[in-house]
Amino acid sequence: MTNPADSIVTRLAAHAGMQHVPSPKAAVFQHRRFVDADLAAELIALIDADRRPSTIADDNGDAYFRTSETCDLAAHPPAVQRVETLLTALSGIDPAFGEPLQGQRYAEGQEFKPHTDYFTPGGRDFQKYCALSGNRTWTFMIYLNDVAAGGATRFKMLDKTFQPEMGKLLCWNNRLPDGSVNPATLHHGMKVRKGVKYVITKWYRERVWRG
Repeated sequence: MTNPADSIVTRLAAHAGMQHVPSPKAAVFQHRRFVDADLAAELIALIDADRRPSTIADDNGDAYFRTSETCDLAAHPPAVQRVETLLTALSGIDPAFGEPLQGQRYAEGQEFKPHTDYFTPGGRDFQKYCALSGNRTWTFMIYLNDVAAGGATRFKMLDKTFQPEMGKLLCWNNRLPDGSVNPATLHHGMKVRKGVKYVITKWYRERVWRG
């Protein structure tokens, strides 16, 4: 039986401008200048208009684990629709499996300590977040601005660090070939040392998204 992730990997790898990051531990890709400056600016304005303190699943009691701000983007703004169209064309993943687009803002000193995007099977909040739509499969993250210092995304187990660059897409499969979660996708949104960092993130699920 063909692994559905294989067709996504093949499609991403064939896309002009896409770089398949070499690693036997996880499927990771990056694409510089995936979105243009005008679209990025529109998305930043949306994030700034409706941001709130970020939260985490399976809260470990560390108040400084995730110190960024989050914005749950509505589906109707033209900028959001443009990004959704771009991501669907790129990945071929049925948009019905996607969570709503989310924006994040990191001020100086803010970070998201090492974490995975999937929900840990057996974790305290696993049923709460996964009962309806299953676990997260793919992550697509776009940096919306250059950052003066800091703010990199570090995958320690892959020995890869990605610097924020306006318009750059970073995406990865959160699962192993057998469909189980992949611990090697543990990543750290490192502290912003100077300036502000904006990103948008799109997560896909195992089943149709039902909120």
